[in-house]
Formats: sequence, structure tokens, C-alpha cells
Amino acid sequence: MPGLVACPFCREMFEPSEARVCPECGLPLEDIRKLPPSREALEDEPPVPPELETLPITYVARGRGLLAGIASLGLVAFFLPWVRETAPELRVLTGFGFAERLQWMWAPFVSWIVMLPLVLSRRSIHAMRGARLAVGFLAAIVIATVIVRVTVVPESTPYRPVRFAWAPGLHATFVLGLLALFAASRFGGRVDDLPSKEARKGDEMLH
Repeated sequence: MPGLVACPFCREMFEPSEARVCPECGLPLEDIRKLPPSREALEDEPPVPPELETLPITYVARGRGLLAGIASLGLVAFFLPWVRETAPELRVLTGFGFAERLQWMWAPFVSWIVMLPLVLSRRSIHAMRGARLAVGFLAAIVIATVIVRVTVVPESTPYRPVRFAWAPGLHATFVLGLLALFAASRFGGRVDDLPSKEARKGDEMLH
């Protein structure tokens, strides 16, 4: 109610010309628009639906911790050996080494680096469920990149033999991509199993 003043304690309201101090509490009256909501008003507010509650930043249930861990391991795997070549050169290439030579090989690194903050920034179950498609798309990029990498290889000829073996970094990236795709499909879990008031502390099972 604009133009009124009220006691910050008892919330008794007055016209500005009536008084400057609350006759009951002795506190200076303030513009009612500047006062925070009263306890009664807060109690009358409808409760926040459990799927919209803001969860702790350390919340790891419902796939949040799993996906963050997968993305972190994916970044590590990018710098592990992806291929060991014995001909025509003797060398070991990591995912980073491939990316320095082929720009499209940056795709797994970019996917993991985007997925990690994307997952950690989802602080409610509703937000987690809403990010399923985006996280799944990033995981699919990782999988597709590995498939293209092992499918498109230089041809070996009598004059230029090509001999190589795929290394653990590539295998780990493929497996992590599959795990991320599966976890993305369940990110946030179900909404029909949520308590109405009980706070979630991160120790539930992944649904």
C-alpha cells in the first residue's frame, strides 16, 4: 500500500502524518514498501515444488556427480596416448596431438569442457532434467568423433606402409562417451519419487 508507513516489528500501519514512531513498540516507522515480507506473509507463500528447490553445490545424486566425474576423466583421457604408430613414423599421438593436426579432433575436448560446467550449473532437479538433451548431444559428439577417427585412416601401400595400434586414451574416450550418453538420459532422475519437504543432501541413489 503506497504512501503508508509501518512498524518494522509489529507491522502496524499508519498514515505518514499520523506518527513517526510506533506507539506500541517505540520503533521508528518506515515506508511499508521498503520492509521485508512479514512472517505471516512468508508462511502464506506456497512451498517451492521439490523439483525446483535449489540444491547444494556439492549435490552428487541423480547423475550430477557421475556426469561431472565422466567429463573430468574425459579431459584427462584427451591428453593420454590415442595411437602408437610404428610406420611410416615411430611416434605416439594423444588426443591433443591429433587435434593439433586435425581441427575436427578438438570436438571431444570442447564437448568435455562444455559438459562439466553445464552439469555443475544445474542446481535443481528440474534444471537437470531440462539439460538431458544438451548433455546427451555433447556425449554423442565424443562418440561420433572416435568412430570417425578409427574409420578414416591412411591407406597402407607397398611404398608407404602404415602400421599403428589404437592406444588406451582413445578406448577410454569412447567408453566415457557411452557412459555419459547413458547418464544423460537419466540426468535428474524421476519426479514421481520426490519428497514434499525433505531436503535432498546428495545421498540418494540414481534413479
